[in-house]
Amino acid sequence: MKPIFAFLLFAILMTAPGSKAETTVAVDDFRFTKTVDIQDQRLKLKGAGLLRYMVFIKAYAGALYLPDPAPSDPVLAPVAKRLELAYYHAIGSEDFAKATRAKIRDNIDADQAQKLRARIDRLAEMYRDVKPGDRYALTYLPGKGTRLSLNGEDLGLIPGDDFAGAVFSIWLGDYPIDEAFRDTLLGVS
Repeated sequence: MKPIFAFLLFAILMTAPGSKAETTVAVDDFRFTKTVDIQDQRLKLKGAGLLRYMVFIKAYAGALYLPDPAPSDPVLAPVAKRLELAYYHAIGSEDFAKATRAKIRDNIDADQAQKLRARIDRLAEMYRDVKPGDRYALTYLPGKGTRLSLNGEDLGLIPGDDFAGAVFSIWLGDYPIDEAFRDTLLGVS
């Protein structure tokens, strides 16, 4: 076999589904990496799935990353984590802000909501309109805070373990935006 053909065959085999070289997973139209490096920490994909609205409408695909090995602490505890969401439809920043406030209220008590109000408002101000294919990422590092980015562009950092627990509860809490999506992200379904 000529060297160029041997190389091409090797490249094809190494990128075939199920090969050791595959570094992403597909969720419908989107791909997510199996690991992400956040500063000096490597996070591993815990689960990835598709959230549908009214059963038939694809809203977004998402992926949750946690340290490897995964901590024994609950996912809302102050452990490093990242949630990436890739959108199928255009959504306005005001809609993100409204939904964020509502879902946080569903998952925390009134006193905690009042304590977090300024930071929740800060997050609402960071949101931008999204178009199909855009990706938001929420990344939490203990002792540093929760960072919001859109398509890799840093939009800001909000401090506090309590804030991180509240904002991640939108997808991972007792009253998430969708229980089946939460369970898929956590790898329990």
